[in-house]
Amino acid sequence: YPSEFLMQKITEDNQIPVHLRVSVSLQYVAELKGNALVEFFHGNIAEVENEELRHLMWSSVLFYKTPNVEVMACVLLSTKAIYFLLDDSFIHADEHLSDFWNKDNSDCEDSSFHLSCCFVLKLNDLQSVNVGLFDQYFRITGHSADHIVTCLTRDSYNTHTFMQQLMAVLSLLARTPSPEPVDKDFYSEFGSKNTGKMENYELIHSSKVKFIYPNEEEIGDLAFLVAEKMDGLTNFQSLNILLYVLAFQVNSIEGSAQNTSSLQPKTLILTSSDLFLFDEDYISYPLPEFAKEPPMRDKYQLVDGRRIRDLDRVLMGYQTYPQALTFVFDDVQNQDLMQNLTLDHFGE
Repeated sequence: YPSEFLMQKITEDNQIPVHLRVSVSLQYVAELKGNALVEFFHGNIAEVENEELRHLMWSSVLFYKTPNVEVMACVLLSTKAIYFLLDDSFIHADEHLSDFWNKDNSDCEDSSFHLSCCFVLKLNDLQSVNVGLFDQYFRITGHSADHIVTCLTRDSYNTHTFMQQLMAVLSLLARTPSPEPVDKDFYSEFGSKNTGKMENYELIHSSKVKFIYPNEEEIGDLAFLVAEKMDGLTNFQSLNILLYVLAFQVNSIEGSAQNTSSLQPKTLILTSSDLFLFDEDYISYPLPEFAKEPPMRDKYQLVDGRRIRDLDRVLMGYQTYPQALTFVFDDVQNQDLMQNLTLDHFGE
């Protein structure tokens, strides 16, 4: 340790997504290569001496205590813990965060001194990992509200790679085995009342950490929700969700010196007849075991919905990934009039 393959891999992975801005301190980390990166990990982040860095990933993250603040992080997976290296500006972005981090940096007045804070989740404290729809994100859950983090990778490959690496590292943990289950008798085995709701697909790792994947019912629930938003004009049975992707809506900031734009995280859902944008809660669902009450907002909140038949053209940018798409719709003032006329004249 470290092997040549690992050095090459973490150097390749140490690239900040081009569309997201980060602070000077995180840019410094992104410029480290190979051995310098491993030395930086051991000198500044690792908590024990015999810890090994196994994987590095740049991702947007959300914390359970601050569900509205998405922040860029360098995620480092070692044989002992998962480290989230964050912008110092993140702490000052929300007044509730100062209590969450319980830290005062007022002594760092020097503007040339750039600070990062590191959130640590020890592997021994890890209880479950929930993988989002189509591997677009995953949520890591520990033993309290402070230990719940969602990584919005927006990339199934990055999610899959992290899951593989995490399972491999968890296999090295020596955890005491759980006691043998008591043999159930016939009546308790078959007499339990079935709730009728299909549980999500669970994989219990040898380290006792649960890996929970969404099942078909979750897509069905989403299709039902989308059908509701369409005012019942579409037959629910014929509604197919063709695409679900975590994207950004680009809002141009007018009046600025440079043509800057802000990126608003959105969930894009495409059906055979409509295009929808939703605000999705990626951190609160499914409810953690210690949650006393449901979250303040629904999992999906409709932001915008347009019919595909009103789509005039799609403009594509020529830059590399991530690709920018502009959807141009016809400005039809009274959409309902068209639909009702069609139904009146041509029957159902």
